[in-house]
Amino acid sequence: MNEERTQAGPVKRAVACIAAGLGLGYSPFASGTVGSLWGVVIVLGMTALELGLARYILMSVGLVLIAIPLCGIAEQVFQKKDDGRIVADEYLTFPLCLIGLTPYIYDYWWLLPMAFCSNRFFDILKLPPARQFERIPGGAGITLDDVASSLYSLAANWAAFWVATRWLGW
Repeated sequence: MNEERTQAGPVKRAVACIAAGLGLGYSPFASGTVGSLWGVVIVLGMTALELGLARYILMSVGLVLIAIPLCGIAEQVFQKKDDGRIVADEYLTFPLCLIGLTPYIYDYWWLLPMAFCSNRFFDILKLPPARQFERIPGGAGITLDDVASSLYSLAANWAAFWVATRWLGW
C-alpha cells in the first residue's frame, strides 16, 4: 500500500478507490462479484429515476465510457494488468444487462437476482469476443470484456424473462 501512495498522487489514488468499488474490490474472495453489488445499486437508482428506454441506454453507455479511464488510471496506480481490486468495470457495465427490463424489476422479484447471476456467469465464462477484448491494453481492455459479457447477459435475461412470463406464466 505504501508503494501505491508514493507512485500516485492523491487524485489518482481517489480514482483507484472508486475503481476498487470504495473497498469492495479488496474482498478476499470473488472481488469481482462483491464489487458488482454497486451495479445493483446503480440499476435501482436508474430505475427509480424512470429514465425511459432511450435515456437508460444513454446513461448505460455513459457509465461504460466513464469506466474506461477510471479502470485505466486504477491499473496505473496498482501497477498490475487488470488487477482484481479493480471492479468499476463490473459495476459500471452491469446496467447494460437490464436494458429494457428495468420497468419490470419491482413486479418480478427474481429478475434482478437473475440478471446479477447471469452477468457474473458470462463475465467468468468469457465467451468470444470477451476474452479477446481483455488483450486490449489499459482501461479499454479491462472494460470491454465486461461490456461483451453484459450483452450476453442481456440476451439471456430477455430470453429467461420471455420464457418465464409468456410460457410459464410467472
